[in-house]
Amino acid sequence: MADGARIGCDRLRSKIMSAADAAALIESGSTVAMSGFTGSGYPKAVPLALASRIEAVHAAGGRFRVRVWTGASTGPELDGALAKADGVEFRLPYNSDPIAREKINRGEMEYFDMHLSQVAPMAWQGFLGPIDTAVVEVSGIRPDGSLIPSSSIGNNKTWLDQAKQVILEVNNWQNPALEGMHDIYYGTALPPNRVPIPLVKPDDRIGEAYFRCDPDKVVAVVETQAPDRNLPFSPPDDGARQIAGHLLEFFSHEVAKGRLPADLLPLQSGVGNIANAVLTGLVDGPFDNMTAYTEVIQDGMLDLLTAGKLRMASATAFSLSPEAAEAMNANMGFFRDKLILRPQEISNHPELIRRLGCLAMNGLIEADIYGNVNSTHIMGSRIQNGIGGSGDFARNAYVSIFVTPSTAKKGAISAIVPQVAHVDHITQDVQVIVTEQGLADLRGLSPKQRAKVIIENCSHPDYRPGLEDYYRRARRDAYGQQSPSLLTEALSWHQRFIETGSMRG
Repeated sequence: MADGARIGCDRLRSKIMSAADAAALIESGSTVAMSGFTGSGYPKAVPLALASRIEAVHAAGGRFRVRVWTGASTGPELDGALAKADGVEFRLPYNSDPIAREKINRGEMEYFDMHLSQVAPMAWQGFLGPIDTAVVEVSGIRPDGSLIPSSSIGNNKTWLDQAKQVILEVNNWQNPALEGMHDIYYGTALPPNRVPIPLVKPDDRIGEAYFRCDPDKVVAVVETQAPDRNLPFSPPDDGARQIAGHLLEFFSHEVAKGRLPADLLPLQSGVGNIANAVLTGLVDGPFDNMTAYTEVIQDGMLDLLTAGKLRMASATAFSLSPEAAEAMNANMGFFRDKLILRPQEISNHPELIRRLGCLAMNGLIEADIYGNVNSTHIMGSRIQNGIGGSGDFARNAYVSIFVTPSTAKKGAISAIVPQVAHVDHITQDVQVIVTEQGLADLRGLSPKQRAKVIIENCSHPDYRPGLEDYYRRARRDAYGQQSPSLLTEALSWHQRFIETGSMRG
């Protein structure tokens, strides 16, 4: 109920207003930095009110657009509503909203896709320009004016510090037991004043439980009671279970060889059904006392915590199905001490990822026979979502793993191709590729050795002969033999799909 019960600061309680009145404080052409990460902890009321205001201005023949920064993807009340209203001229750093995606691909919205660890440092460097307004969801305000974070941290610390004015949404839907789960580190700085980040294991707490915010900068407080965008995960199919099985076998092999400890190293998992299925597969695996140092907490990690397999998980946000969110809220006392939410500049920090030795497991759109990975673009030019944090983890992980079904579009597309149409992760950043067909361990292999292993172990049988034929002719006719390629023919696989709807010859 919106009754001010969660607003303990008298100065800020006096600034309670409607979402429409708060949205009226945002000017056209301004940069608006909003909370939110993978559909959690994003403002729900002010963006909708702002979209309505923009639509009214446009209907009257005017023009109203803003620049939107967030932590990562948000929800339909933010990205979807503002995109539908044609209210976004520029967006960073990650988007998964279908309406915004179409506008980006039609050239109607500028989109800056970037590594998530770099957003806060870039904002502090200043060359992206000033932040005019921060719109941040919190779960409460303490008497001293400090803010109780919501279900994601993302870049909120930076937005609150740098914005000229702040609008707070206090969401009464968020579980009050979230208080104390957060770890907000205020020790980051720009060169030459950077110091080592004092985090040496995933369960370390190095910061504060609350956001600092100058009450004088807060121009509006809006009370809401709206759920996060919690989307269901598909139940693991046979392919996902096979991928999980290959990974479990790989981890067991690495433990037996002495390259991994018996409790593994901190797990990182990208967002999605396949990644979640891999986590779920670990429930029945032989590994105990595991930890996670990752971006998001998914259903599979809650399953691992409940089963006693995972000791704790550190992330910047939740990305849960409705069922998992309900289960977590019902058992918050159990989960609270096993979960830590941090700013994404810490959860995705390259030095921490490398020092902790994370096992990075991320998805892809396609990989080529030399191990280059495309995780962002369809047919080379249409953005799907963005690189997110996969690059932060892939380049710096102890083992960099990419997982995918071997085909897409009901078998019409091979996920393994002669040459990816867009490169997000170069071959040097990709150590293991896993499909339901098998696992390719690429560590220490030359490009030609990689090609053989990827084709043999990861490609679908329907496409394997074509890949083998291409590779034989590349060995014969390519200009060089380090990474033998027939450039025009390699990209013809993608052209074939554009023309016929299938990569099959």
